[in-house]
Amino acid sequence: MPRVQEFDTESVVSAARNIFWDKGFEATSVPDLEQATGLNRSSLYNAFGSKRGLFDAAVQDYLQRIVRPRMRVLVDEPTASDAAAQYYRGLAAELSNIPDELCANGCLLLNSAAGFAAHDEIQRSVVDAYRAELAAALEHALRALDPSSARAVVERRARMLTAVSIGAMLLSRVNTVEAVALVDAAVEQLDQWGRAAS
Repeated sequence: MPRVQEFDTESVVSAARNIFWDKGFEATSVPDLEQATGLNRSSLYNAFGSKRGLFDAAVQDYLQRIVRPRMRVLVDEPTASDAAAQYYRGLAAELSNIPDELCANGCLLLNSAAGFAAHDEIQRSVVDAYRAELAAALEHALRALDPSSARAVVERRARMLTAVSIGAMLLSRVNTVEAVALVDAAVEQLDQWGRAAS
């Protein structure tokens, strides 16, 4: 008879996500995952196939629970003209309120880009898909800010703001104050574009 799973997959993935987010994929050991999840190696491998399988589940959990809720303001309909500014104000507030012990966490996806994703096609694709999803969401919000802007202008602005988001999340690992200042600069720029559009 097949064994019945006796744990909550969502809780296990969430616990694993947090340890991967803190230490990164490469530095996270299976004993770290056993301690974080309360499961032994064989249970983890039976459920997820490998450490990498658990990491992939953790990345999807991160996208669904952390990234997409944060981006929702950019794509919800009807989209407010200040949706992009709301997104960056929220990001600044989030970065400002991170407890000291979590400041070095940054972004789970971007952390992998600075690590093993450089040599891993699957993870590189996941990170680039996140970049593209954020850029598209920002383009949507920028059209609400200035509906008369040319497509090329919107694309260029979205590319720049995407870089600001990525830079701020990476910078938050070493200097939260400067990361928040970078996000605040994006809000100031958005306010200028909004005033010019009105």
